Amino acid sequence: MTMSTASTFTVTPISAFDDNYIWVISTPHSSLVYVVDPGDANVVIEYLQANKLTLAGILITHHHHDHTGGVSALIDHSPTQIEVFGPSNENIANISHPITEQTHVELQALGLTAAIFYLPGHTLGHIAYHIQDALFCGDTLFSGGCGRLFEGNPSQLYHSLQSLANLPSNTRVYCAHEYTLANLKFAMKVEPDNAALINYYKHCQTLRANSQATLPSNIKTELEINPFLRCHTPDVINAINLHFTQETKDVVTTLGLLRQWKDKA
Repeated sequence: MTMSTASTFTVTPISAFDDNYIWVISTPHSSLVYVVDPGDANVVIEYLQANKLTLAGILITHHHHDHTGGVSALIDHSPTQIEVFGPSNENIANISHPITEQTHVELQALGLTAAIFYLPGHTLGHIAYHIQDALFCGDTLFSGGCGRLFEGNPSQLYHSLQSLANLPSNTRVYCAHEYTLANLKFAMKVEPDNAALINYYKHCQTLRANSQATLPSNIKTELEINPFLRCHTPDVINAINLHFTQETKDVVTTLGLLRQWKDKA
């Protein structure tokens, strides 16, 4: 298991299911923690007990069951009332702090403030939490990829991704799945001559060979290697036009076709 320090707090992954990560947010001088997108309560409870920690709150990015399935059991397991943050418009049970139009929410138990990003695309109510230099973005942005368009349209997803791309370059990207190698294999089909992408793929192969997470990534890296953040570049536009035998320079069209290509890859 790997962990990384983001400013005044630490983020640690708990592996769940085949490829999910449940992120644990903790501070050095407290036994209280928050978790992000706990699809599985059992692995969270095991982690809390093994490390003598107490759950103070839950951050949910969207309604899919692999991100919410453990919430009810974690509430039942907790000896005290916990805060449950999540989008108000996605019919998620057990949310105590619904997020509708807030720009920020306070994680009071840890003294942290999370900026809220509204990211329609993967789902219509998908949100992300940006805490200091850490971005918890669920299934909107992956390392080397992005989430499928289950509910939104390409224009929504494009603008959602751009809002994340405009974050400071050192922003750590804590997405919810270990999809990186598969995403990078596809990205190299789109940009086979991208040296940064090739080098990053080799780096991530080494991490996975040693059973290490490829996450967090960061915004600087994603701008260099992620085709879904590079739909404005000639190489990605040309690759789309060649693959689909067409001629477009429109970035939203490029993103939509790139997502179609990835879906069938």
